[in-house]
Amino acid sequence: MSKNIIITGGAGFIGSHVVRLFVNQYPEYTIINLDALTYAGNLENLKDVQDKPNYVFEKADIRDAEAIDALFAKYKPFGVIHLAAESHVDRSISNPTEFVMTNVVGTVNLLNAFRAHGDMKEGRFYHVSTDEVYGTLGDDGKFTENTPYSPNSPYSASKAASDHFVRAYHETYHMPMVLSNCSNNYGSHHFPEKLIPLMINNIRNNKPLPVYGKGDNVRDWLYVVDHARAIDAIFHRGKNGHTYNIGGNNEWKNIDLVKALCAIMDRKIGRPQGESEKLITYVTDRAGHDYRYAIDASKLMNELGWEPSVAFDEGFEKTIDWYLNNQEWLDHVTSGAYQGYYKDMYASR
Repeated sequence: MSKNIIITGGAGFIGSHVVRLFVNQYPEYTIINLDALTYAGNLENLKDVQDKPNYVFEKADIRDAEAIDALFAKYKPFGVIHLAAESHVDRSISNPTEFVMTNVVGTVNLLNAFRAHGDMKEGRFYHVSTDEVYGTLGDDGKFTENTPYSPNSPYSASKAASDHFVRAYHETYHMPMVLSNCSNNYGSHHFPEKLIPLMINNIRNNKPLPVYGKGDNVRDWLYVVDHARAIDAIFHRGKNGHTYNIGGNNEWKNIDLVKALCAIMDRKIGRPQGESEKLITYVTDRAGHDYRYAIDASKLMNELGWEPSVAFDEGFEKTIDWYLNNQEWLDHVTSGAYQGYYKDMYASR
């Protein structure tokens, strides 16, 4: 009998990579992609698996407790991989309540539904979170699983709260769970409000490249396929009740990353070297902008044998090539045309 695995947010950037991996590698699972298809959810990301026999799409909003309970009652999931979230820090500053409703209330709705209808003995609820819950670092040190939480934005505060609820359900109701906190991801199918795809698209269209402050903020970058591999390892082999940090050991100042991207884009699209750098525009820094994130992923590496498989230079080139070779996808996203894909593909089903 097939095991039902619900993946929330499976039409988003990271979620689509996780759905693809699980659909292709685990034919014994039925993968239910549960997504509200808000602005960052794009079913065009999953064209290659949409007709697979072990793939199902369900349009639902995790803020809707009744709808989520009904879906969990229908599928009685063995496991949940929870990726659905509002994740853009700038948007959280503009509308914190929206982030509380999705990231906190939505997570609690999922926990309640899994507790009522999921496999509480052999299954697993996997909550995917962010390194931003730890706050900010100075020039030295890295976040570990024991780093105290110190969120500085409404987004990171909402994710920290959801992390605490997942752990509380484990302690109070003995819910089988694992949790991971990951650094910045990059790769294909990334919504172009995020740094790397935004810069690629703006360079392509000769638009300004906005950089916060002086561009000195430091982030650790991980290729999204390696994040999906880590999620696979943690879901199947992680210790119940444990947290795992996922990182690329690959720190870049924002301005250095943007300049490297400009140089590669100039080479690939035939511009004189240095031309795209002229598009860099320094803008007023984000409120509460964390200075530096860095992840110590040694627990994940030592216990589960995971390590990044794609070096940054290789992943960076692959990522840029993907956006240059998939301009129709990027045009659909920037124009909003992708939002009609659900209606075309699923409305009559």
